[in-house]
Amino acid sequence: MKNKAAFSGILFIGLGLYFLAAQLSIPFLRLFQGWPALLAICGAALLGQAYSAREYHYVFPGFLLLGFGVELLLAGAFPSWPRGTNMFFFLIALAFLASSRKQKSGAGFGVFFLFLAVVFTFSGRGQPLFQLLQTGLSSVWTFWPLGLIAVGMYVLWAKRK
Repeated sequence: MKNKAAFSGILFIGLGLYFLAAQLSIPFLRLFQGWPALLAICGAALLGQAYSAREYHYVFPGFLLLGFGVELLLAGAFPSWPRGTNMFFFLIALAFLASSRKQKSGAGFGVFFLFLAVVFTFSGRGQPLFQLLQTGLSSVWTFWPLGLIAVGMYVLWAKRK
């Protein structure tokens, strides 16, 4: 970090609010206690640093930490809030897509994780299209992680031009 003013400032403000919420006995502020709030504070600080100092390589981790923190806070506060693997894939997709706007790379990964989020969201709810896919490809679906392993190996060991 070249200029740490934004990161430090947002981090101190966030931690101050976090500890102030612990000191006050207002029931609403208890929502913002716990480690998910700390994730969100660190993510907000990284995003502030990324955009104020034009250090856009902090967009992805900042968005990811902020997203995970907010997701976990909302899941703990509202019983009907969507939970599960699909939400984490959705947040990863959004982080890649937000990062790709400034760094001009990563949009493909964003689309891939968005596809995974959609598949995980709708596959267990009996939707006709996904039911047909599950029935027809159930043996292949069992081994889908092997596809991820193959893509990872290709990315690691493919010769660069």
